[in-house]
Amino acid sequence: MGYFPTSTFFCYTLPMTEISDKIETASTTTSGNTALVEAIQRLLRPLVRLLLAKQITYTYLISLLKPLFVDVAVTEFKLEGKQQTDSRLSLLTGVHRKDIRRFLDEPQIDLTPPANVSLGARLIARWNGESDYLNEQALPMPLPRLMQADGAPSFERLVSEESKDIRSRAVLDEWLRLGLVEIDSNDFISLRTGAFIPEQGSEEKLYYLGRNVRDHIESAVHNVLDEKPPFLERSVYSDGLSPQAIEELAQMAENMSMDVLRAINKRAQELKKTSSGNQKNRMTLGVYFYTDATLDRKKT
Repeated sequence: MGYFPTSTFFCYTLPMTEISDKIETASTTTSGNTALVEAIQRLLRPLVRLLLAKQITYTYLISLLKPLFVDVAVTEFKLEGKQQTDSRLSLLTGVHRKDIRRFLDEPQIDLTPPANVSLGARLIARWNGESDYLNEQALPMPLPRLMQADGAPSFERLVSEESKDIRSRAVLDEWLRLGLVEIDSNDFISLRTGAFIPEQGSEEKLYYLGRNVRDHIESAVHNVLDEKPPFLERSVYSDGLSPQAIEELAQMAENMSMDVLRAINKRAQELKKTSSGNQKNRMTLGVYFYTDATLDRKKT
């Protein structure tokens, strides 16, 4: 078993001679970009699997990468005191100058999350994080569907506090379709998930694929480029496990990670109320579990 971070402040539990050998080997391979190329191949493989499953070809992917290379070069690789030129951008990216000029003249892609995703994430964050909507175990409690006469917490109140333009019935119908909530015979609504991860709805899943995986890669790239301070980016790995052991670890990972995510979310909701002005800063904490074994357990 071992921990594999990109953050340099993590302590490896290896003999010093072995650490020295690994550092020397890494320096040698990195100089020829071998390690970088191998890392790129590994991280792109699941993306290529998704692209092929969704009938997106290599040719179309290249058409997406060209303007992205230009945009990153323009925004992230500026020369202080000097104006970016098409020639420099072409040299930096390998994209032809005529294409660069065309990309720079085109409007930028709108990366604003879909309205239903943005509102849904905010509502579930509040339901998971604000004390009014939590039970004694600090878990999201079932809510009556309609506004209560005494102003007690309700699903309608939750939606109205976050948006005056969207009716709670519309949100409820969509969430029932996505499998995020269930409603009982007493007209109480229960949250079925600790995050906005719908069972149905590809638009929602694809948005979070783009956002969450991007932020994970951003933190790792930040550390690999030795930018300071390093971000938290760690994982634990173990092999030689039986299917039963994988099942146990998967359940343990889900239970413990949800406790961490709920605690961070609860504190974030509290801090938002004390932040002054129109703050734009954001953070992401992600947890994932992967195995090549087949999991039989049912998601709760």
